[in-house]
Amino acid sequence: MRSLLFKSLVQGPAVIASPGSSEAALAEVGAALEQRIRERLGRSLAIREVDAGSCNGCELEIHALNNPVYDCERFGLKFVASPRHADVLLVTGPVAWNMRQALERTYAATPAPKFVVALGDCAFDCHVFKGSYAIAGAVADIIPVDLTIRGCPPPPLDILRGLLALAEKMSA
Repeated sequence: MRSLLFKSLVQGPAVIASPGSSEAALAEVGAALEQRIRERLGRSLAIREVDAGSCNGCELEIHALNNPVYDCERFGLKFVASPRHADVLLVTGPVAWNMRQALERTYAATPAPKFVVALGDCAFDCHVFKGSYAIAGAVADIIPVDLTIRGCPPPPLDILRGLLALAEKMSA
């Protein structure tokens, strides 16, 4: 035990390299995203994330958007706790029967104009959950979808690029 403690003191903390995406690409996408959001809304884009029955892989990537590497708030993205404050519903996973009504109510509670983003392959076509007795269907089968971001799970930079495409789609 003593040798293990001494070894940890001598080695110092472990350092993990930042993700593979280049900082230049992140800065470019982020600056464009911030500009479009400010032009279209004049404020931050409020996002409500809804897990409709996913494996949580997409949620891990969404959480990565908020970490110090990506720091999505500097680009004008803000995650909110209530659909009543949201501009965008970011839905992950296939819609489980137990979540269908909750998703429909969340969609109804979101003020217009509202946008729905289906995040991940499962939200698009149920992916590995297709045919399961517990699944009501893909997100587009339950509520209207404006944008789909494919991937299992999509990396944070792809999520930012998708939100940039959504910002381009918004009316001024």
